[in-house]
Amino acid sequence: MHLLLVEDDELVAQGLSRSLRQQGYSVEHCATVKAALQWLQSDQIELVVLDLGLPDGDGIDVLKHIKKHRKSLPVVILTARGSIDDKVLGLDLGADDYLAKPFDPAELFARLRVASRRLTQAQSSLLSVDDVVMDIAAHTVSYQQQPVNLPRKEFMLLKALLENQGRVLSKQQLENKLYEWGEEVGSNTIEVHIHHLRKKFPKELIKTLRGIGYVAGKR
Repeated sequence: MHLLLVEDDELVAQGLSRSLRQQGYSVEHCATVKAALQWLQSDQIELVVLDLGLPDGDGIDVLKHIKKHRKSLPVVILTARGSIDDKVLGLDLGADDYLAKPFDPAELFARLRVASRRLTQAQSSLLSVDDVVMDIAAHTVSYQQQPVNLPRKEFMLLKALLENQGRVLSKQQLENKLYEWGEEVGSNTIEVHIHHLRKKFPKELIKTLRGIGYVAGKR
């Protein structure tokens, strides 16, 4: 997989590039917003690891560009900004994951594998986590091979979570999904429907990350 590493710390970039290549990635490195935007003109880039504090601007601008022009391109933010507000902002803007520095490379590699699987799975009509299977084309859901009937809002929320398996979605992101599908959203709509989904499927299917959002499957 062809990966773009946007990181201005040269020592970090060198070590990370070497480790990523050992993991089987083809790595391109750049250190500025301008260079990142130039690289993103190439359709060959399949995955982005993005630092936020760059010498000529904010990596958030790179993320916004990606989600405007290449919405399906997975982005994992890697930054020294580790506050909950920064994480929520990055996730709300479409990042697939957010890892604060200092970090364990093994955790980064795991997050990248999850992002890659999500992209592959999104290209199929079948979404699955363990014994839960959703057929988007047929609009059906099953658990342990038994059909499960879901109201429209529950189906749409589960679809969003399964499409982003292993990726945290904030409450605002899930609300935006329902708005996009023409659904009305009240102040506690997400909590209510997540509660109903947990009653129909294993409780561990959908995990809550307090103050950040919800995630389906393993992270």
